[in-house]
Parts: sequence; C-alpha cells; structure tokens
Amino acid sequence: MNIDWLDTKEYPFAHKYFDVNGAKLHYIDEGAGDVLLFVHGTPSWSFEFRHAITYLSKNFRCIAMDHIGFGLSDKPADYDYSTQNHAATLGKFIDHLQIKNFNLLVHDFGGPIGLNYAVENPEQINKLIILNTWCRSIGSEPEFKKMKTILGSPLLPFLYKQFNFSPKYILPAAYGERSRLTKEIHQQFLKPFSKPSERNGTVAFAKSLLKDQDWFQSIWNKLDRISSKPVLLIWGMKDQFITEKYLLGFEEKFNNCEVVRYEDAGHFVLEEKSIVAAPAIEEFLKK
Repeated sequence: MNIDWLDTKEYPFAHKYFDVNGAKLHYIDEGAGDVLLFVHGTPSWSFEFRHAITYLSKNFRCIAMDHIGFGLSDKPADYDYSTQNHAATLGKFIDHLQIKNFNLLVHDFGGPIGLNYAVENPEQINKLIILNTWCRSIGSEPEFKKMKTILGSPLLPFLYKQFNFSPKYILPAAYGERSRLTKEIHQQFLKPFSKPSERNGTVAFAKSLLKDQDWFQSIWNKLDRISSKPVLLIWGMKDQFITEKYLLGFEEKFNNCEVVRYEDAGHFVLEEKSIVAAPAIEEFLKK
C-alpha cells in the first residue's frame, strides 16, 4: 500500500502488521507499562488517537489497530467486513499479542466491537474508557427510524463507494466545530479510502446499523458482567449522531464510573479535545 500521503509528523509511529484472515492488519505499539488498547470506529483509524497515544505512551503501553478495510490495513475486495467479524478479529489480535489484564478504550463502532470482547472476557479487562459510542439496539429510536430507508437503499453503497461519502461529508459534520478539522488533517482520513475498491469497510459498517441491532442488544444485555469495572466516560456533547441519551444509558449500567463532558466537542472527542482528554485518561488510569 502506498502511504506517501501519510503525515509522519502527525503520526510518527512505527508500523506493525498482523496477518489475519488472509489480510494484513496494521497496528502501532508505543511505550511501556500497563496496556491501553484503542479500538476505533468508522470512517476512522488509529490516526484519531495519535495525540492521546503520544501523551500516554510516556507511562503506558499504547496499542491501536486499524480494522481490516480501514487506515493502513489491507482492504481486500472479497472479505467479511461484518461487525461481528471485526469483533472476532479483535480477539485474534489480542491473543496474538498475548496481552492480559489490560485497559480498553472504545469509540464509535469500536464500542460494540470492544465491549463484545469485554463481556466475553471480563477477567481480561482492568479499566474501560468509553467515548461517544453505543452497544444496544436503537431500532425503536426515532432517529433510526428516519435513517432506516436510507440504510436499506441501493443509493447508500453508491454514495459511499463512488463519492467516499462517509469520511468526506459525515466525518466533518460530526465535529463540534468544523473549523477544528483542517484540510490537511481531513486528508489523513480521506486518503485511506482513495479508490472505490477501498471503501467496502465503510459500506459494511453503515449496513451493520440495519442488520445488527439484535447483536448490539445482546452485548448490552451482558454488560452486567463488567458493570463493576472502573469506567471513564468521555463525551463530546455536540455529537449529532450519538447523543447524551447514550451517555446516560452507560451511566446507569456501570456502578463505578466517572464522567467527563466536553460541551463544545462533537463525535471525535480525542481529535477535538485531546489536550485535556489525554491527561484525564492518564489520571483515571493511575488511580
């Protein structure tokens, strides 16, 4: 994969790869100490965690993977891009690295993917950091009912594949203040999906919202297995997509949680507020 476009000043990390499911999964592994594993969503990749990793890797071993189909990982044409397969791949990745008793940070679709691992392997999880995500059925939510027709339309894969719709239009709209996303940084989210053939991963995540509501709910129903774990909830309150009600739902589920709200941040909270969020994460992990 040609990565001449990569801004190595913004993302100055050594590249590592894990062969899985016939593809190469890219990841970074920085620092030493207790492990903090980052799991991203769509249309993102480990780049969104770069500032937090630069800060936290001084005291922790920070590991961040790119799902197959995203970032610097392979994007095969013939691949199972289902959310459940991403979850299974995360388990294989953790086994490959042989990490145990680690801290887990999840965002966006990384929520159901990472929390699925946590509820199935609660003994492995030390602390959880949860950012603007969900892991329950939203089938009855008014906003989902409005989206349902679009999600099932053949227009959606066309827009995603031919116009790179998700990182080009949805990602900027998800910022609390669009001015925080510069053209240069936006390119780092666009370039991993330069060709239509590289956009199957984003299409699959969009379709997952239509197909996988029962699976999301099954994870939610098992959260009691980890409800006593220390949890830090960090939320961008200007998120138009994953709003405060999802934060309140997590607050009710976890017995031992702290909440940090950023009133002027949107969905990509570690992009927008890393200068204050990274120290908050460090303080939480050191307790």
